[in-house]
Amino acid sequence: MENTTKISALAITLNEAEAIEDFIKSLWFADEIIIIDSYSSDDTVALASQHEKVTVLKRKFDNFSEQKNYAISQAKNDWVVFFDPDEEVTQDMAKEILDALKAPKAIAYYVKREMYFMGKRIKYSGFQTDWVIRAFKKEHCQFNGDLVHETLDAKGTTAKLKTRLPHHTYKNFDDYTSKLHRYSVLQARMMYAKKKKPNLFHFLFRPCYRFWHQYLLRLGILDGKEGFILAYINAFSVFKRYVNLWLLYRKIN
Repeated sequence: MENTTKISALAITLNEAEAIEDFIKSLWFADEIIIIDSYSSDDTVALASQHEKVTVLKRKFDNFSEQKNYAISQAKNDWVVFFDPDEEVTQDMAKEILDALKAPKAIAYYVKREMYFMGKRIKYSGFQTDWVIRAFKKEHCQFNGDLVHETLDAKGTTAKLKTRLPHHTYKNFDDYTSKLHRYSVLQARMMYAKKKKPNLFHFLFRPCYRFWHQYLLRLGILDGKEGFILAYINAFSVFKRYVNLWLLYRKIN
């Protein structure tokens, strides 16, 4: 039986010209594709706009939750898939989503991501339990309001899909560090809003703990040199988070 469920595919973008066309093609199963762009300076908007099913809306970026919730509000259909442009929506993933939505047994579906860093599959380093919701009924789901590392709150029964989702999250060292820099700024803003103040403990202990937790306890050591690099950069991002928080207090004073 042909699937009659209408699906809206959503994404948020910023300078994704390199990946956007393949990403849009991978969403062939959606009835509409809505992209919320944060005023990209490359050809993201021009390339995306060439596709018939795509609607591109520009919105100034304030934080990830607000941007993604805005995207949900623009969807015409009840069922939504929400992927990132650096995630590889395979044919198997698309077919499993279509099969699941023929007779839905849940209001949201989790998929397990497989992280790739600098071309290598990362099997450990804390990413072995990376489950995220990627298909859901919009009336029951909303992003939780966190500025970064936002999660989708699903009010109802959830289920897990079997197909794995390749996540080519960071193409190279510079790309990874620049993303973590942006995240550290947003995390500092969240902490500032909660009136948390940095001290020497945060600058010294927290980064060290993050490194050893990711590298040893979360088995990053088994990912080879890439596991060491990931642990080191993530530890430094923790340090930058508290530096940015300290700078926020300096601006006020």
